[in-house]
Amino acid sequence: MDQHLKATTMSSPHGQGGHFATSCEKVARREMLGGLVGGTAAAVWGLSAGESLPASWGKVSSEGQGAGRPTPEQSPFLFALNTGSIMGYKLEVPAQLELAAAAGYQGVELWLRDIERFVSSGGKVADLRKRLDDLGLVVVGGINFNAWASNDESQRRAALETMRRDMDWIAALGGQAIAAAPAGIFQPPPADLRQVAERYRALLELGEKHGVVPQLEIWGASATLSRVSEALFVAAEAGHPQAQILLDVFHMYKGGSSPESLRLVHGKCMTNFHMNDYPADPPREAIRDSHRVFPGDGVGPVGRIVQILYEIGFRGALSLELFNAEYWKRPALEMTKEGLAKMKAVVEAALAS
Repeated sequence: MDQHLKATTMSSPHGQGGHFATSCEKVARREMLGGLVGGTAAAVWGLSAGESLPASWGKVSSEGQGAGRPTPEQSPFLFALNTGSIMGYKLEVPAQLELAAAAGYQGVELWLRDIERFVSSGGKVADLRKRLDDLGLVVVGGINFNAWASNDESQRRAALETMRRDMDWIAALGGQAIAAAPAGIFQPPPADLRQVAERYRALLELGEKHGVVPQLEIWGASATLSRVSEALFVAAEAGHPQAQILLDVFHMYKGGSSPESLRLVHGKCMTNFHMNDYPADPPREAIRDSHRVFPGDGVGPVGRIVQILYEIGFRGALSLELFNAEYWKRPALEMTKEGLAKMKAVVEAALAS
């Protein structure tokens, strides 16, 4: 993560939990569909009252797109907005939800520092949940920057307490996943991955109590957990049935991970995947989060990544995550609509080829 982003995010506390599944497969399925109850399904999928999801949803067609591929009307993924993509507009959480719904997203990945600010100013999480339901949005996850893996024991204890609160907030909003980023092990020297795995297991056990799965996130510029291979090692070494990883087009590139490394991931052990792209310049060593662009507007192998995600059985949320200040000069609705349209276009082209 860029230093300028670290300055605005590392110190922020965050949110809380839902029902904990018994396997990666159940977590992924429930994260995507668990919120589609009580009328939310109709709102998300554009159905009239009383209608159910179409029989074709989630199935693949043997015509048109080729055997084993879904048609464009049968997208296997849910499209979500990571609200970090709109941080430059300085919107409060209710306005973020309104914007996401107006732009056509089905889900949101919320930043916990924004929820904390909302609650600190007198807002109620229950009111946010009602607004989500009214808008037909599901919460696909939460983003925070707790030092849960730090070598400093006092920092870890404080981080776990904050994560406990964060999980409760996320659960109250109907979500079942939260990011576990390498915030406490970002700086050199690299941390011992076996120790990180022990700390990740403790975080997973905390998640069991709150009904929210912490997803092990990679940051390409981090001294530790910068690569897919490191995340796979830590997740496996943790030895917990709910271990998940959270990956990102930009961070895979920044950390030097090949798209083909995704072939070693079980798709149902990922709830979300962060979507974006990157330009050819600056080079990988110098590129920063602020250089991210819309999917398909850069030189990244975004289409190939989507193909592999589909092939490994990932059926979760593609969450648009950008930090490009140039985009924030545009009207918010125009920008968020374009992000969704380009994300869908990349998926359609990838699955048609």
